Amino acid sequence: MGADGTWNMSMKTPMGEQQGTLTLATDGGTLTGTMSGPQGTLEIEGGTVDGDSLAWTVNMTSPMPIKVEATATVDGDAISGEAKLGAFGTAPFSGSRA
Repeated sequence: MGADGTWNMSMKTPMGEQQGTLTLATDGGTLTGTMSGPQGTLEIEGGTVDGDSLAWTVNMTSPMPIKVEATATVDGDAISGEAKLGAFGTAPFSGSRA
């Protein structure tokens, strides 16, 4: 099953805890999908898969332009990782399969 599917996420950001949904699909070493939250739905870009390790980028435009660079590990029905939020530091996140 791996990373494929929908994940209910919680990210601890400098602006407080943000809830969202991550929808992922893998194809060999390629990861695609969307990240949905208070800022709307954003396409995952440049996603990669290496075993249980994932990496992707999301370009947020609202409330300000931020390039979010995320890395995550899937462990059964749990996912965890961290996202580099441009100049705003790093935000840890975790989630479970929806």
